[in-house]
Amino acid sequence: MTGQRIGIIDIGSNSVRLVVYERTAGGANRVVDASKRSARLSGKIDEEGALTEEAVSELVETLRHFMRICSHHGIGHIRAVATAAIRNATNRDYVLERIKTDTSLTIELLTGEMEASFGFLGMINSLNVTDGYLIDIGGGSTELSLFRNRELIHSVSFPFGCVSLNKSFDAKEELSDESLKAIEAIVTDAAIKHDWIHEAPGLPLVGVGGTVRALGKVHQAVHHYAFEQTHNYELSGAGVDELFQTMRSQPLERRRKLPGLSKDRADVIVPGVAVLRILFRLVRASHYQICGAGLRDGLFHATRFPAQPKLNDPLAYSLQNLNALHTEAPRQHVMQVNRLSLELYDELHRRMPTGGDARSRLLLDAASQLHRIGASIDYYDYARHSFYLIIHSHLNGLSHREIIMTAAIASFKSKGRIKTQTAPYRTLIQDEDIDQICKLGLILQLAAALDRSETQAIGKIAIRQAEPQLLLRPLHPRGSLAVERREVEELASDFKKHWHLTPVLDHYRMHR
Repeated sequence: MTGQRIGIIDIGSNSVRLVVYERTAGGANRVVDASKRSARLSGKIDEEGALTEEAVSELVETLRHFMRICSHHGIGHIRAVATAAIRNATNRDYVLERIKTDTSLTIELLTGEMEASFGFLGMINSLNVTDGYLIDIGGGSTELSLFRNRELIHSVSFPFGCVSLNKSFDAKEELSDESLKAIEAIVTDAAIKHDWIHEAPGLPLVGVGGTVRALGKVHQAVHHYAFEQTHNYELSGAGVDELFQTMRSQPLERRRKLPGLSKDRADVIVPGVAVLRILFRLVRASHYQICGAGLRDGLFHATRFPAQPKLNDPLAYSLQNLNALHTEAPRQHVMQVNRLSLELYDELHRRMPTGGDARSRLLLDAASQLHRIGASIDYYDYARHSFYLIIHSHLNGLSHREIIMTAAIASFKSKGRIKTQTAPYRTLIQDEDIDQICKLGLILQLAAALDRSETQAIGKIAIRQAEPQLLLRPLHPRGSLAVERREVEELASDFKKHWHLTPVLDHYRMHR
């Protein structure tokens, strides 16, 4: 796919969505527009199993609206797919032909296995997870998969979802014990036919789709969670059970007022979470993990990168994409600072009994690649803007705590400033994290000082600890390093406070 903009349309059983993706001049991929219409197609099936004429007409009008949006964006390629509601409708051929005639869109009718496969692709490209179960509770179907070593092993599509179950077991008022037992029987009877569902206990149950995202938002709101992002949010089995009992005991009007829950999902959230809990117990999962990416993201990667849609390293892709979005940062300087940061880190940890912490090195790697992106907003205050941009970006592969730490390391100026910046997140960031941020932030500052002229004058550098000094000897520097030496001297006292070493740029044989 070579077009600069592509449109992905997902005709789901609960909602119909459009996402417009753009490839920027710098090579980044980003979402530039999105639209959603509630459809509830799984609830608009007549007694013969056909989608009603009224529902088809409404769907056609929604797709026409989406086509107008795509035309506005000059989109050359639109990929439109449909899932369970149309897949299971007895008049699906008529529905697809009607859409084709009235909108010119050719709809890909996904099988349950294809739906699970695209959902897996979207998830595995956005989380640092190797093994687990994956669940997607849609309006008319539920996909459950097992993946090991980042490969999809088994998948199944069950013919029930939050909308279809809500139609059968009306949850406008309280979901009764009898209705809950009936749902449990439906889910359990369908699941026990597949032996692989029981073969890998103790793995996370990763959830994609609207049901689990809504659950995560409510859980975060109820517990006043400090980080406004549900992607990579973890919940315990007990925590979900407690919230579920609260929601199912409430009438619809009260449920609509739950913090974090959108009004259009207030009626279907209860049967959806009921399914989630049952399958959680059946697979004997360790915990829930919410993924903000899913089917549409998988479709995007399969469409944009057909030769190799699965990423080897989601975090590396995120960093590359974020840098490509903020091209004002001097790329060669950033690469130099990144290289020097990691060399300094490796030397400082080389003599420690336990060596370096792999995750700390990873955070420094990420922060040193992103520390100048704030210059795209304002050079004179780029550190503060870098913090904001990183906090509000998806760094796939990092936990919420690690994203906050990466932002703080990238924007480090002083310990006092870091305490102020991270104050809203102190339920996630501990005192020892603050100390680690300071130490890693000072390594980044030292690396930046070693290329203050932004000329990459230092190629190879010999770094040696000779207490109380950290000796930095460039090998065959290209030109004078007078600017760099002054910057290192100014940083030395702060560096010593945290590392108990005074950095010295050894100017032996340097140009004076």
